[in-house]
Amino acid sequence: MRRLTTALALTFPAMACAQDGPVEQGAANADFQPAFEAQTRAPALDGPEVEVTTFADGLVHPWGIARLPDGGYLVTERPGRLRTVGEDGTLSDPIAGVPDVDNRSQGGLLDVAVAPDFAESREVYLTYAKRVEGGTMTAAAKGSLSEDGTTLQGVTDIFVQQPPSGNPMHYGSRIVFGADEETVWITTGEHFSRADRQLAQDLDTTYGKVVRLTAEDGTPPDDNPFVDEDALDAIWSYGHRNIQGAAVHPESGNLWTIEHGPAGGDELNRPEAGLNYGWPVISYGINYSGSEVGSGDAVQEGMEQPVYYWDPVIAPGGMIWYEGDLFPEWQGDLLIGGLVASAVVRLEVDIDAARVTGEERIAEGIGRVRDVVEAPDGSVLTLIDAPDGTIKRLSPAS
Repeated sequence: MRRLTTALALTFPAMACAQDGPVEQGAANADFQPAFEAQTRAPALDGPEVEVTTFADGLVHPWGIARLPDGGYLVTERPGRLRTVGEDGTLSDPIAGVPDVDNRSQGGLLDVAVAPDFAESREVYLTYAKRVEGGTMTAAAKGSLSEDGTTLQGVTDIFVQQPPSGNPMHYGSRIVFGADEETVWITTGEHFSRADRQLAQDLDTTYGKVVRLTAEDGTPPDDNPFVDEDALDAIWSYGHRNIQGAAVHPESGNLWTIEHGPAGGDELNRPEAGLNYGWPVISYGINYSGSEVGSGDAVQEGMEQPVYYWDPVIAPGGMIWYEGDLFPEWQGDLLIGGLVASAVVRLEVDIDAARVTGEERIAEGIGRVRDVVEAPDGSVLTLIDAPDGTIKRLSPAS
């Protein structure tokens, strides 16, 4: 059993910037004009000072975190370990029964979620990179956590991406419960290569898609948009690149996602049933080589515009809608992990209009933030993705 190493608390001052200018972020990679006002570089928000402390350490590339209803958290490590973290930061030994993972490149054990009725069912959901004959793919599995918290029992896959890819990149992948508490959304990537990325537009594959399934056994619900169509029943939306953040709005029940762009073009979307979000035909970014993506356009008829985009990228991780009382200024806002931004990115959102009205970078320099979760007291825990990974707590500065 590991315990947290007490660390000196660091205070990150609030941004000293005016409301009428954007967050300082450097020059854009691409020369696109936004399709509407504040689609990018929204006005900078002032926020409270935050204090950052180490909540837990001793993790290796932590990727996903989920709060347990009876206290503590489940945390994944990309090499293939699932652990519990106590309310005091105590780190458990690895939990047995986790599926074998393809821990190459961007693969491994990825997201974790607990069933809404976990207190009774003990059901845990995982996403992971699964290696099979012919390549690798995103998969999602469910199992039951033993009463003593040491073993995941009865683990079965509820989703396996098809077809296998030879490239261990761009897996997605988040899993979140719908507001009905009976369905799950699973986000996928398109495995990065020039050939594989084209499959984000292919309705016969689950590359670059949001997938919606019943949580019980992974069957597609009857009200999915492509049921009885010439397409896979599981698909909810398509034309995505690599979705590594997803959250359901607590009031509307709508799904929001955030995905990695290439050089520029990270996107915040509110995916709607059956719609095409454009990748790799349109993008607000360019290829890493400097060449154009797809058509070279950022707008095309029949393809949806992102609610918001970044250029240069923040490299988004997980995200949440903040509901706590500890930071009243953040209530109702999106908090997004930023890998390249090395910060938590806060977005103020007009939910009715689906428009971003302000942006803040919180605790810049904290490290590669892979996921975020709200603690019971309203503080925010951030997973720092590194070989010597940690969980950092964000609290109001005293």
